[in-house]
Amino acid sequence: MAKHGLTYEDVVEASGLDSRTIRGIVRGVKQPHAKTVRRLAESLGVASEELFAAPTGMTAEAFDLATNPLVAEQAAARPDLFEDWTPSDYAELASRFGVGGALTAEGVLREAQRLNENRDLIDRARLVLESDQADVLAALINVLHQRVTSIDRQVCNIEPIKKRR
Repeated sequence: MAKHGLTYEDVVEASGLDSRTIRGIVRGVKQPHAKTVRRLAESLGVASEELFAAPTGMTAEAFDLATNPLVAEQAAARPDLFEDWTPSDYAELASRFGVGGALTAEGVLREAQRLNENRDLIDRARLVLESDQADVLAALINVLHQRVTSIDRQVCNIEPIKKRR
């Protein structure tokens, strides 16, 4: 996709496959049937083997950015919204392409605003953690974390995430 500048929509349209199938294959979380691989390869005009070859020297972040031109377009159109952004910020935004469907220009701006709000919230939390209110914030975060992970495990029937050491 990145090599030929294709988006998820381009691949879905060319192959006739479901967008969830394409995203699952690209992310490596879905093992496609041979029939699906053949259909995808034929629709893109490549050999089946080429679908499994990693693009030379291309990181996941570079791949996401290459297949999401709207991120760069919106960053150029709205520099105020992307002020002080790092390459990892752009990579995070581009990686949200498959979340809730393809990013639109409005979706890019909405996600960028949400990322900025989260960054501001984390900065404020850091300040609180350096104050005499650190224990209050820590307790609140622990309660909320427990509620969220409990709900996630119930809804998704998943195991709790192991703590990093």
